Amino acid sequence: MRSLIAAGLLLAAAPAWANDTSAVLTTGGLEFITNQDIVMESEELFISKDEIRVVYQFNNTGAEDQNILVAFPMPDIVPNFWSPVAFPMGPDDNLFQFETTLNGQHVETELHEYAYAFGVDRTKTIKQLGLPLVPITSAASEATDALDNQTIERLLHLGLVAPDEFDAGEGWEKHYWPAWTYKATYTWEGIFPAGETVTVEHRYKPSVGGTVGVSFLSEPYEGYDPAAEYRTKYCTDEGFLAAVRKTLTNPDEPWSAPFFESWISYILTTGGNWSGGAIGKFRLVVDKGSADNLVSFCGEGVKKIGPTTFEMVKEDFWPQEELNILILERQPASN
Repeated sequence: MRSLIAAGLLLAAAPAWANDTSAVLTTGGLEFITNQDIVMESEELFISKDEIRVVYQFNNTGAEDQNILVAFPMPDIVPNFWSPVAFPMGPDDNLFQFETTLNGQHVETELHEYAYAFGVDRTKTIKQLGLPLVPITSAASEATDALDNQTIERLLHLGLVAPDEFDAGEGWEKHYWPAWTYKATYTWEGIFPAGETVTVEHRYKPSVGGTVGVSFLSEPYEGYDPAAEYRTKYCTDEGFLAAVRKTLTNPDEPWSAPFFESWISYILTTGGNWSGGAIGKFRLVVDKGSADNLVSFCGEGVKKIGPTTFEMVKEDFWPQEELNILILERQPASN
């Protein structure tokens, strides 16, 4: 049964986003494939707002050494200039500051980048216009805002830019910001010797979404039920909701809880592309950052192992869905 960290655990924690997969490069980009000889014996996954670390142990059960192209897809980056999203801010050629080691030795990775809008690959269009592929940079914003009207109309039609109108004190002005979704996958090649186990480690900076207040306590409106969405995505059960409601400074105002929301996503399902489709031993540790924060995510058998850390351990784990984590960060007390 899918469950949140138990309500009692959440209350006690109060003041008291991508898995490796084998891949093949085609003319259209990356296609993920299943490898019948390489077994993922274990995965140790650590997730916090500041860093994601994952350590794998793979065993080649085949009779021959294999030179494997390994792919690591990153969570999508969707620009939102009106939301306090903490995007990774590494250099353009390694936005996530992604690092890989194989048996303790540094491995060179290749970054594959794409620009999508309305589910369509528009990478070629973005490159033809000389625009940066990463849409969240000031360079990308300045570049789209400087485009001529005809090009802007075309990009509006394709969903690649979004208009923004405001009055900064000198009359109304209109600008056009990047609106495409940035998709990225890192690939690297390594030798997996027959009959041997190799250790692979990745670490990178996550993309963290969020809000300036708690958004899931409000009543349904215009066909949208925020509580139902969060219950499905983050397993926020009644115990969790009760813990948040206790902090409301105004019981009639659902936004008055003294927290910021932070969202972290991690792609788990590609871990099923190895022999057998299951991860022999899976261990997840989530760090909520501060003992004053609250955390919620879907999992079974989750237990608290430290003041800010929670652990889930599974044997023969077959991930069926991605991992989504909600962290409520307590706001500093106002004077």
